[in-house]
Amino acid sequence: MSLSSESAPPSRAEYATLRVERPSRHVLRVVLDRPEASNAMNTQMGLDLTTLFEPFQVDQDDLRCIILTAQGEKAFCAGGDLKERRGMTDEAWAIQHAIFERMLRALLQCPIPLVAAVNGAAFGGGCELAAACDFVYASETARFALTEVTLGIMPGAGGTQTLPRAVGPRRAKEIILTGLPFSARQAHDWGLVNTVTAPADLQGEALAVAERIAGNAPISVRQAKQAIQRGLQMSLSDGLAFEIEAYNRMVPTADRREGVLAFNERRKPVFTGT
Repeated sequence: MSLSSESAPPSRAEYATLRVERPSRHVLRVVLDRPEASNAMNTQMGLDLTTLFEPFQVDQDDLRCIILTAQGEKAFCAGGDLKERRGMTDEAWAIQHAIFERMLRALLQCPIPLVAAVNGAAFGGGCELAAACDFVYASETARFALTEVTLGIMPGAGGTQTLPRAVGPRRAKEIILTGLPFSARQAHDWGLVNTVTAPADLQGEALAVAERIAGNAPISVRQAKQAIQRGLQMSLSDGLAFEIEAYNRMVPTADRREGVLAFNERRKPVFTGT
């Protein structure tokens, strides 16, 4: 791991399958780092991602945005590591999958905005990792697929839930039930991907949007993210009530006062997260 500024707690210090970088004070870049295996997700990667992301639920470590990407240009994540799974007993498979389920919850419950920068193939669990992020930037050479039904299983890291929310149920059924790959442009047209970039521009554009988010009031950003996520699981009237509760959290903050003051003084606000 390489931290370019703030030091992370010891529990986040070293990972066998990840590289963690801090390109600026408030932004973290998490790099899937198994290029020799197309960044496929093995048990250790599931453990590493869980260990990294779970603590953010109680301590954001002064972070305001996280980028999830991968080493190399060919693969974001090829899905579950089938070489590791070869010959795996049913019991071992179930234990491994329980780790992946916990990892998924850690990503979905992360209060810090999470942006996927998909640099290559995102198949199976790799597509599910991207879909679990708040939004996705992708290289124009990226490809996506949920191929599980071609292997005798089905998506089990959130794909049957996150994909329909992104692309709608009919498109999600087509993607999942055929197992066919689709391009970054198709993913953009269908609503899974927000922006498609040239390969050389992907990391720069992902960092630019992360920096933009990091420049906004962090409590406001976290509360807005939570209101969107929770509201999608509620009726409209309940969602509106939750939104107001989230909104009221900002009224007594120093950042709310700073935002109004900066506007009237015609300067850029300096938000402290208080």
